[in-house]
Amino acid sequence: MGLGGCIILIAVGAILTFATDWHMQGVNLDVVGLILMAVGIIGVATFSSIARRRRVVVPPTAVVEDDRRRRDGYGDGYGA
Repeated sequence: MGLGGCIILIAVGAILTFATDWHMQGVNLDVVGLILMAVGIIGVATFSSIARRRRVVVPPTAVVEDDRRRRDGYGDGYGA
């Protein structure tokens, strides 16, 4: 689940908890909304920690050019 899915879970959970007044027998929508928000927050935290580990900056290394000349006679520009 990506970051977008986690944010959707948080939004749906908030809607169920704070913006609805439905009453279903055997289901407490406030608790379902709180559970969805908790799962979404845990998902955002997990996604953030994984994404932070992937973005490790590696310092650039020096490029050393190989200046050795070819020893077969063709590296000096002369020849056929």
